Amino acid sequence: MIGFIIKRLISMIPILIGISFLSFVIINLSPSDPAEVALRVNEIVPTETAIQQMREELNLNAPFFERYITWLKDSLQGNFGNSYVNKKPVADEIGQALPATIKLSVVALAITISVSVSVGVLCAVYEGSIIDKMIRSFVFLGTAMPSFWIGLLLMWLFAVKLDLLPTSGMETESSIILPAITLSLTYISTYIRLIRNNMIKNKKENYVLYARARGLKESTIMKHIFKNSLQSSLTALGMSVPKLIAGTVVVENIFAWPGVGRLCVDAIYNRDFPVIQAYILIMAVMFVVCNLLVDIVSVIIDPRMRGAA
Repeated sequence: MIGFIIKRLISMIPILIGISFLSFVIINLSPSDPAEVALRVNEIVPTETAIQQMREELNLNAPFFERYITWLKDSLQGNFGNSYVNKKPVADEIGQALPATIKLSVVALAITISVSVSVGVLCAVYEGSIIDKMIRSFVFLGTAMPSFWIGLLLMWLFAVKLDLLPTSGMETESSIILPAITLSLTYISTYIRLIRNNMIKNKKENYVLYARARGLKESTIMKHIFKNSLQSSLTALGMSVPKLIAGTVVVENIFAWPGVGRLCVDAIYNRDFPVIQAYILIMAVMFVVCNLLVDIVSVIIDPRMRGAA
């Protein structure tokens, strides 16, 4: 197990370096001059002298790879530079917005797990019944509808028509309900299908036939089927954690949720390159780390995977 973890950690090094390089390159491919952008967002006339001074201040006159190495070293120390808009450290800006995003993602994940597991098992138990067909119809609609459209519909119904929930912000505890449901609906549809299909596949395995031949209770058999169906679901669920955090961009802007997604969209509008760079890097690293954790948990559950890894 230790050898497997060490091997996976070593394999992460070139991936992380590649991610950091792409994060730096993408911003540098922008046709806009960062020095001119930094001046314009602060309502300073971008004269030749002002642009040159700003380029010196931002170290933009240095060679490309020298700037990349400097940025990478600073990023490893948690220093992503300063925002062009308010001159505040980018790390502080993200640090202030990240708790709201994590709170939203945790609630959405809890809704996703509770609903998808219970409904997925229900569909598998009553395979082919009217209940199964009705649920699959709703699952299809949930998968087809984009999150921003679902968010607007929920806002119109529960906030405008019924006046039950707030439409924006996070002033009260109930403010998180609509954005969390909106964020979780797409994942709920995916995991209901995944759990249902895995359980139906396992119902046809020989161990189920032998269990029924031994006279085991149907509830006991379903528990074993559910346990053996969790492998692929667990892998997908682990990768959904960073997807939930990164996927809050649309939802946070619809419901004016003060999280990292909204911060990133504001940075894109203002061409605040240091914030965009930091967001891309952090989200990508989060995907890689979560992938590592999922692999470790999968190997713990199924030791046969260690040899394959």
